[in-house]
Amino acid sequence: MNVVPAQIAEVPSIAVASPPQKEFGGLPHPTILATCALLGITEVYAVGGAQAIALFGYGMKDLCQKCDLVTGPGNIYVAAAKRALRGIIGIDSEAGPTEIAILADETALAADIASDLISQAEHDVIAAAILVTTSEKLAADVEKELALRVATTKHSARIKEALGGKQSAIALVDSIDQGLDVVNAYAAEHLEIQTKNSATDARKVRNAGAVFIGRFSPVSLGDYSAGSNHVLPTGGCACHSSGLSVQTFLRGLHFIEYNEAAFRDIAQTVITLANSEDLPAHGEAITARLEKP
Repeated sequence: MNVVPAQIAEVPSIAVASPPQKEFGGLPHPTILATCALLGITEVYAVGGAQAIALFGYGMKDLCQKCDLVTGPGNIYVAAAKRALRGIIGIDSEAGPTEIAILADETALAADIASDLISQAEHDVIAAAILVTTSEKLAADVEKELALRVATTKHSARIKEALGGKQSAIALVDSIDQGLDVVNAYAAEHLEIQTKNSATDARKVRNAGAVFIGRFSPVSLGDYSAGSNHVLPTGGCACHSSGLSVQTFLRGLHFIEYNEAAFRDIAQTVITLANSEDLPAHGEAITARLEKP
């Protein structure tokens, strides 16, 4: 999610941090290490959470250089650490506890909706799972499905707490357009559109990290196989931030070069603008070049 876009952007130095695992001698999980090996990453630190953000943000003498940019998702403490260090380092976005919002009408299947809400609620006790629907029957059926499925899933206690928290809800709306207003205001990390006209409705979405269209495009595909990046803005940040991409690791440089003819052609305009802002020295930097040496 993080390394491949950076490599495509030709970032010259890439480091990875992953939490130490007690059962593996304090090293990151072997799957992480194997993935790094496949990607050619040789700088890997056994540290996670806000501590990893601090390590990369400030560096550590004789161990780790300060980084220019830190990317990747995490819990609420990781998001807070990234916010605190913004400006000291660059960050991709505030990708904190996961969110799923589903906009659905009467054509959606309760089993699908419940399964998708549960799939994201299992991340964290403060994960947010929201259903916005025009159908009272669907809302009731989803509540029944949730009760059945949560009881039998592996992380049932965590999921139950997430679904029962104030960050999760089932909201009834009068129309799909009203529902679109709700999900656009919410700006979810993951937004599923499960409506009769899902493709058309999806085109009206302005704010979301990623949009999953139709019954056969659940968020789990985006997590593991769809090709979209899984590092997405949370906490409403999708109204001004995008998911991680190659562009995250690129920046623009402005180069300005005038020849003498072009300079003389624009000189008086620049002088006029400088004087209008009461910055005469700006204009004098132009007139100095108009004088004979």
